[in-house]
Order: sequence, then structure tokens, then C-alpha cells
Amino acid sequence: MRMPRRTAYILLLIVAVLALAGCGAPNLREVVRNVADPLYNVIYNLPPDVQAAYDFAATHPDELRKYPCYCGCGAMGHRDNLDCYVKSFDENGLPIYDRHATGCAICIEITQDVMRMRGQGQPSTAIRAYIDATYSPYGPSTDTPLPRD
Repeated sequence: MRMPRRTAYILLLIVAVLALAGCGAPNLREVVRNVADPLYNVIYNLPPDVQAAYDFAATHPDELRKYPCYCGCGAMGHRDNLDCYVKSFDENGLPIYDRHATGCAICIEITQDVMRMRGQGQPSTAIRAYIDATYSPYGPSTDTPLPRD
């Protein structure tokens, strides 16, 4: 009897994770994406910039919690830019994705700006000021507290 392709893929990933764990892999979220999440196949078949934003959200949740989103998603209960990507994290620390950012350019652009500015060594307060100044014309922000560096 043949094993279903998805099951074989998951088993292969588990073996790879276990092998890498012995090699000092940085953390599980950086080694394997949450293939058990139904949105995994949707997200990781989107353009590379969207995938990169979802990867950043999954691996840097504390960073994206510092910045608001200005697409109006606060009306949906979102508190910050992270909520556009991730509903929660499971017991293994893997993301349970939110579909929202898959179709929202503002969410993606905010995250790209955060990624770029953090890469330049900018402090959170400067990034937040930039995000607020750049995106406030687009709509109301989420109710995100100001970051402390």
C-alpha cells in the first residue's frame, strides 16, 4: 500500500528536523513551517515577498507586535501587524496562520519596512514613527502600544 504524498512529506520533514536538532538548529520555527496548518499550502504558493513576510511574522512575533497595521483590520479585532499573519502559536511554537495578509498590500508593506529598517539597525521607536507617518493616511490603525527600546 502506498503512503499518501502529504504523509510522506510530513514524515520526511520530521526526520529532517530531528537530524538538524542534533546539529544545533536555531529553533523549530526556522527549520520547518507548520505543514499541519490548513493555510500552509495557500501561503507558501504565494509570491516570494508574501512568503517572506509570513516567515518574518512566524519567526519574529515579538517584533511585529510593536507595530500597528493601517488597513482597517482593527475592526476585525487585530491588535498589531502580527495579527494580520498569525492567529496564534501551537504547543510546539509553530504558527497557526491568518489568511488576512495574503490579500493585503498594506500589511505586507508594513512588514517589509520593519524587516528593512531592523536590518539597518534602526530602533523600534524610529521604525514605529516611520510606520505611523507613512501609513496613517491609509486608514485607522490597530490599537498598538508604543514600543520601548
